[in-house]
Amino acid sequence: MSPKNEIRQKTDSERPAIEWELAPPYGSKTVLIILVVVIVMIVSGNHTKIDRMFYLMGEAVGNIVGLNDSSQVVSGTKNIARSMFPLQFSETTEVSRIENFDPKDLPMFSTLKSKQTSVTRVNPQTLALEKTTTTRTVLYNPIGYFMHVLRKMLETIEIAIWATLFGIIISIPLTYCSAANYTRNRLTYGFARGAVSMFRAIPELISAMFLVLAFGFGPIAGILALAIHSAGFLGKFYAEDIENADSGPQEALRAIGVSKIKTLRYAVLPQVLPQYVAYNMYILDRNVRMATVIGLVGAGGIGQELKGRYDLFDYGHVSTILMMIFLTVFALDHISGRIRSKLI
Repeated sequence: MSPKNEIRQKTDSERPAIEWELAPPYGSKTVLIILVVVIVMIVSGNHTKIDRMFYLMGEAVGNIVGLNDSSQVVSGTKNIARSMFPLQFSETTEVSRIENFDPKDLPMFSTLKSKQTSVTRVNPQTLALEKTTTTRTVLYNPIGYFMHVLRKMLETIEIAIWATLFGIIISIPLTYCSAANYTRNRLTYGFARGAVSMFRAIPELISAMFLVLAFGFGPIAGILALAIHSAGFLGKFYAEDIENADSGPQEALRAIGVSKIKTLRYAVLPQVLPQYVAYNMYILDRNVRMATVIGLVGAGGIGQELKGRYDLFDYGHVSTILMMIFLTVFALDHISGRIRSKLI
């Protein structure tokens, strides 16, 4: 072995070995933050009775497996199940309450039936309770209530579609002005961002209450309430996607003198279009569900029917309405998935 190689080997052997050491996964600061969060959650859980929730859930599990004889949650759930099933599809209407009733022109699947009712009244002469039986003619439709709910659900979908459309239209100028890389005027940018935040901060139920006072009961108030909130949501996420889009194609178009609008159309829109479709379908799905809620304050849709039946303790009718809402949301979710698969 040559002297040069011996010197090189000696130098390599004398070089100290490099020791690799990973930093600990957490430090004292992390432990302190976790400890503070745990304390805050314990205090908050005490205020919101989380401990009672776990107690009731444990009691319910014990009742199911046979460890205890009674449970508030289990008994309440059983009562709800008994009252909500079977679903109510039929409808019975007294003929005397139907305006311009024609017995020769009955609705499809409907039949006339005689119904006897017993009424207990006080005899004004003897002041004794007397039970009298009266016979009434009623119109029985086996799918009458189902068709009524279907019409209300179609109205709810119409409210959601119009609200989504108006929300998209309102959000377009807000989106452009809320994108920092396209709006250089800080005043315009701040105003647009403030409007988007305000629209998103106002719950639909609250805005619907005031819009009902302005426009009256019906779907108009519901459409406007949902459109305002939708514009706030879409304006925020549309603008953020524009800001996060790849700047390469945009700079290439600007270099040849293309305007901002054309740059958005040909360099940004192809990148963000699938995500925009996902946002729009989510907003439509959400507006269908929220249209059932704002109906509780008279803003149209199936929510009015839901509240009315709930107040009358007609839980069989309530379960029919809930089933219709579920089927509609499920169908919309399937349709939105198909649309996104075509665009991506």
